[in-house]
Amino acid sequence: MTQEIAFSKYHGTGNDFILINAFNKSIELSEQAIQTMCHRRYGIGADGLIVLRRKEGFDFFMDFYNSDGKPGSMCGNGGRCIVSFAHDLGLIKNETRFFAPDGPHKAIYESADKISLKMADVTDIEPHDLGLFINTGSPHLVIDKSKQTTFNVYTEGRKIRNEKKYKAEGVNVNFFQVKQNITKIFTYERGVEDETYSCGTGTVATALTLNQLFGNSSPVTLQAKGGLLKVHFSKKDANNYTDIWLEGPTKKTFTGTYLLD
Repeated sequence: MTQEIAFSKYHGTGNDFILINAFNKSIELSEQAIQTMCHRRYGIGADGLIVLRRKEGFDFFMDFYNSDGKPGSMCGNGGRCIVSFAHDLGLIKNETRFFAPDGPHKAIYESADKISLKMADVTDIEPHDLGLFINTGSPHLVIDKSKQTTFNVYTEGRKIRNEKKYKAEGVNVNFFQVKQNITKIFTYERGVEDETYSCGTGTVATALTLNQLFGNSSPVTLQAKGGLLKVHFSKKDANNYTDIWLEGPTKKTFTGTYLLD
């Protein structure tokens, strides 16, 4: 029997998601169903899928899946998109507290063009032979490519992501280039297994890396393929960051009904 699933499509600086409202009903999707829905030829097409569910003590629960159909860790742009979705549904007003894969989060909705998401504190920063490893709710390796004019994000990112030390759980690989006071960021995301137009948790990891390596102060603005994101933070000590906020736009692109066989 074919199941009809209502959905909305949103993106945050090109990082796109399928949003499904299950606040007042039960919706369960198999790994295969999510893979197909996220497929850019056979489905709707997206970097990930998020189901908005009810959660006691919170405004809602962000049930996030990568495009491979598996549950994902925290997704910063997805978090901003679900806040926009909840606002459009009338579930929240300007401030919200919701539960995500890595725990509670606060967010402020000023407009669809400016949504600020409070991220988890960061204490997990480790040097790597290529750069810095930083966990911002998702694991990220951040690498400086400022001295290179060209490089292949997909080829290099995939190779690092599949190194033996990361093979089991995977790692997101972020490359950045500082050129004429503009910092560009490029991300290969695990779970998507490709370069994405933007990555929120990767943007946070890169902003903190810039502070670690070059002393960049808050806020730090980064240019992803899909647009600009801003990161605010407070530094308590050498490897301890609190009051981290990811700020940027979201856009609702369309709504529809997916026919799930």
